[in-house]
Amino acid sequence: MSKLAVGDRVLGFFSGAMGPLAVADERLTAPLPQGWSFVQGAAVPIAFVTAYYGLLDVGGLSAGESVLVHAAAGGVGMAAVQIARHVGAEVYGTASPGKWGATGLDAQHLASSRDLGFEKIFAERTAGRGVDVVLNALAGEFVDASVRLLTAGGRFVEMGKADVRDPDSVPGRTYRAFDLSEAGPERIGRMLDEVLALFARGVLSLPPVRTFDVRRAPEAFRFMSQARHVGKVVLSLPRAVEPGGTALITGGTGALGASVARHLADRRAVDRLLLLSRRGPDAEGADTLRSDLEAAGARVEIVACDVTDPEALAGVLDGRRVSSVFHLAGVLDDGVATALTPERLTPVLAPKITAARALHELLPDVEEFVLFSSVSATLGSPGQASYAAANAYLDALAHHRQGSGLPALSLAWGPWDVGGGMLGVLTDGDRLRAARSGLPVLTADEGLALLDEALTGPDPAVVPGAVDATGFAGRPDVPHLLRGLVRGRRRTATTAARETGFADRLRALPAAERAQVLLDWVRSEAATVLGFAGAEAVERDRAFKDLGFDSLTAVELRNRLGAATGTRLPATLVFDYPTPDALAERLGADLAPPAHDPAAAMMIGLDQLEAASDDLSDSDRSRLRVRMSALLARWADRPDGPDTADEARDADLYSATEENIFALIDNELEGP
Repeated sequence: MSKLAVGDRVLGFFSGAMGPLAVADERLTAPLPQGWSFVQGAAVPIAFVTAYYGLLDVGGLSAGESVLVHAAAGGVGMAAVQIARHVGAEVYGTASPGKWGATGLDAQHLASSRDLGFEKIFAERTAGRGVDVVLNALAGEFVDASVRLLTAGGRFVEMGKADVRDPDSVPGRTYRAFDLSEAGPERIGRMLDEVLALFARGVLSLPPVRTFDVRRAPEAFRFMSQARHVGKVVLSLPRAVEPGGTALITGGTGALGASVARHLADRRAVDRLLLLSRRGPDAEGADTLRSDLEAAGARVEIVACDVTDPEALAGVLDGRRVSSVFHLAGVLDDGVATALTPERLTPVLAPKITAARALHELLPDVEEFVLFSSVSATLGSPGQASYAAANAYLDALAHHRQGSGLPALSLAWGPWDVGGGMLGVLTDGDRLRAARSGLPVLTADEGLALLDEALTGPDPAVVPGAVDATGFAGRPDVPHLLRGLVRGRRRTATTAARETGFADRLRALPAAERAQVLLDWVRSEAATVLGFAGAEAVERDRAFKDLGFDSLTAVELRNRLGAATGTRLPATLVFDYPTPDALAERLGADLAPPAHDPAAAMMIGLDQLEAASDDLSDSDRSRLRVRMSALLARWADRPDGPDTADEARDADLYSATEENIFALIDNELEGP
């Protein structure tokens, strides 16, 4: 009579079974213990039964004896340490020093597997007696050293078989190389049952596991061949979403959540949807969304739930079989790192981190676990320090889940154009600005197609979307991951001549014409940044804040003007010169100062000095510091000298970086 029934969860030995279907001798299988995942079950049979057979059947290890286990941080090694202790043996082990903590052995019983020092160390610690059994996984001189550690009549059990010796070459001792298959199905089956009984009694504990999707098998084997793993390496199969479950969407009534919900109902025929949001059925458009989803054949629940409250979330999930999770909830609060406070951080981190952690813990058996992350965590985004940190956690959680054998996919999206959401309704200017940034905005159709594609892949974290490398060309702040795609801007003799020529052409013009050329240029650049059709849309005397500039667009304008002129401009440029007229006048004073204006000429010299400061040696900086200090001291001694507080403020503002000036620009642009 069979010990198994159709539908039982089992573990065991399956030859040539890297796929969804396998055939095995029933004697080589056993029921999966209650509470174990398939990944945990896969980590046990070969490792623990091999160790059991090698130590007890082949090595004859018994209570009171001593054993040396090589590679004690590997799967078989960790199993052997536990089994040897169970039978009452004293256990010594070798492992890479970085893995010692995983072996379960104390310092007196450990040595490195990277050199031959273990022979001398263990000879001293056994008072010259040596050990009774060696369970070997090494080769070459390590084998010879291990043989010398054996007591007279000791047993050398060759498990790794990378360097098999002639038994006669080990006189006075027993040498035996083995394969587990030699034990036969009957004995292997009994050993598997005995091992599982020891787990049930709490004698043995599960090893650490590193899981790879089967589609990444070459990477897994490479990882293992480089001895980078601790415990067991397991290949997992993609999980199919079984019918009858519920797809949960956090942020489900928002613009993006609604798009995903409609897609699941229309294209994937998901018939049960649970949409969570703070307002639930009272959210704007919730009734229309429900009607659309029901018309597509889905049964829909829209529930008000604060997903940052684990208890509230657990209450909603109680009694529901959730098969898929799509975690979209999020909050934006742009601000530089220095401006962030706990009060500003918490509302951004909680919907991402706290909610994701709760979903991870509350729903361990889901078949899909999809996290909507942000490209800000991968490439960086000025002013989004808190949002980037929150999404970096999602990416890390996805890697952690996959490494533990759980389904996970984190998608680092750029902005979607879905008519609302955290970014609000996008204008044509927003879309053009995104395109210039190198990361074009995704339409809903593009994003949903990328979602489907990403769900078929093996990677736990991906960045779906398009990258236009030309958008990063010439920028000094190209994200590290994209630098291989973007030709960096270098200041060469050619570019220096071009920049000098621009200033020379300005100086060659009559003063009135020069001012008009500069004004037209500033208006044209401002129109480009704002996405206007042309320079005529930018009134010369209208404040930049009234034209629609915010902190990000103000810095973009400053960067464009600086790149075109080859000069370093302060991050507060639009704040200091709040209209196109004022800004053009300021640039004219820098690029083509009147010959009789020594102060303007000195300002240009200071700009050039500041731009070149990174290339100065320490001795040059020291000499310049002395000269400038002496000059400042002379000015301070004058009775009509400048107010030092105002001077210090101007210096601070001029040298401020864009990161620590965003908040100040925003405050000033907003006005009283």
